[in-house]
Amino acid sequence: MKRIITATVQNRSGVLNRITGMLSKRQFNIESISVGGSETEGVSKMTFVVHVDDQQKLEQLTKQLNKQIDVLKVSDITDKAMVARELALIKVNSTGQQRAEIQGIISPFRASIIDVSKENLTVQITGSPDKVEAMIELLRPYGIKELSKTGVTAFLRGQQPQVTKLNTFSV
Repeated sequence: MKRIITATVQNRSGVLNRITGMLSKRQFNIESISVGGSETEGVSKMTFVVHVDDQQKLEQLTKQLNKQIDVLKVSDITDKAMVARELALIKVNSTGQQRAEIQGIISPFRASIIDVSKENLTVQITGSPDKVEAMIELLRPYGIKELSKTGVTAFLRGQQPQVTKLNTFSV
């Protein structure tokens, strides 16, 4: 199953290498990784999308990440209320008539054409991973010459829904 893991880390040389090395050594498949600055100077946030087979391996992953030097906090946010986005740049084959068709396809996705040449155009889209994938699939018939995605970046929403436990009584 796919899990979204966030890590808050000190922004120091070698942190990314140590973390990805640990994940590789323990045979976790990283689908995507994004790293960038945070609201605190000298602190970065990492977002990993990894495949984890079971709960025990997930616990092992978070424990191992927490043990890493310069890691301040690790969270599995997969099942929580979160905001997740990714960016994709897609270079598509296009002729004059196809450009209008492509514009019609990308418009509902709030994507934009950011470069045009004689034989192709480049589209930029940001949004949820599902939204990005849906648009890529719609553009495939035109011939995708080049595709580059950033990977998912995510964090928790401002307010998490309250979970109430129901008491069960036996008679």
